[in-house]
Amino acid sequence: MPAPALRKRPFLKLACAIALAPALLGTAQAQTALDDVLAKKVLVVAIPTDSAPYGYVGTDLAPQGLDIDMANLIGAKLGVKVELVPVTSANRIPYLQTKKADLVISTLGKNPEREKVIDFTVPYAPFFQAVFGPKTLVVKTAADLAGKTIGVTRGAMEDQEVGKIAPAGVDIKRFEDMNGTVSAYAAGQVQLMGVGASVAGNFSAKNPQVSTEFKLLLKDSPCFVGVAKGEDKLRLKVNEIITAARASGELNKLSLKWLGRPLGDLPS
Repeated sequence: MPAPALRKRPFLKLACAIALAPALLGTAQAQTALDDVLAKKVLVVAIPTDSAPYGYVGTDLAPQGLDIDMANLIGAKLGVKVELVPVTSANRIPYLQTKKADLVISTLGKNPEREKVIDFTVPYAPFFQAVFGPKTLVVKTAADLAGKTIGVTRGAMEDQEVGKIAPAGVDIKRFEDMNGTVSAYAAGQVQLMGVGASVAGNFSAKNPQVSTEFKLLLKDSPCFVGVAKGEDKLRLKVNEIITAARASGELNKLSLKWLGRPLGDLPS
């Protein structure tokens, strides 16, 4: 009975087309972000406002910091206006997923769990743990720590990393939490502190009279721009901008301006 089989084929084709439609539609939608940004001439960027020197609110109540400068650099290269949207660590990824932002530039680190739900560009800046101290104290190498006191948070990454480089004669004082470490440094109980860049940045913003600066790198953990899953056109375009800015020295200038240290060797 060949005829009935032939009659069923159009219905089979129609069924296959219906089944494939959502997937095809999803593929088309997944590549609209860059076109939408260029059409609207507006790039919406999720940024931090409580993580100096990457992103914080200045005395004029306007966001400023490395991440804000990075957002403006990308917008300028795309030839569009930048709209900044403040986010927290908890909601920055959902902002991408719900299309409340085109990009997340908010001290975002890359890990396997996050890679399951969003995509990442190449890195644009270092995020790091380091030894910080007053400008009046000379510390250029680990050997210079000898005879000095340094505060760290017990069990934190800084505690482990300082232990790896500490020479004989350094006095490591361990505190139970980050507030204790920073407070001890502010009170002069320790000469130096081993903390993350954002902790030191927040401290410096609130205590400019202390003149705290970067001394020694402990560990690097680069910052990436977050892009919605599947938005490859936008991700690759931002990659081009970041790569060109690294080659031209623009990103190195931002790193020196906000972090007090060169950009360094970021992964490709």
